[in-house]
Amino acid sequence: MSTKSTQPEEKGFFEKVKESIEEFWDGTKDKAEDVKEAVEDKYDDLKEKVTAKKPAAKTKVTVAKQEVAHKINTAATKTKTAAATVKAKTETKAKAVTAKTKKEVAEVKAKAKPAIAKKVAVTK
Repeated sequence: MSTKSTQPEEKGFFEKVKESIEEFWDGTKDKAEDVKEAVEDKYDDLKEKVTAKKPAAKTKVTVAKQEVAHKINTAATKTKTAAATVKAKTETKAKAVTAKTKKEVAEVKAKAKPAIAKKVAVTK
């Protein structure tokens, strides 16, 4: 008879722990690969959505720039119109004041000539 037993040899404690760790490691690697693939898919989906939204955002920015430019032009036009109106009023008022001053100076000169003539006549 042979001394070898026909039953399979029982594994030791460390061999069982080693197998459990290997199974756990393989499961973790599989799970990590699945997560990685899911993340890549999600990244691609988000990238496509962002790419699709970029032209819309550019359009909104362009429209906003046009609106701002229009508002600036409108404000500039209003300012120029107001400045022209003020300038015209100022010129009209200045002309009126100048005319009034000239008239007053002429009146003063007219009054002063006879008085000067009397003084000259008296001093001679």
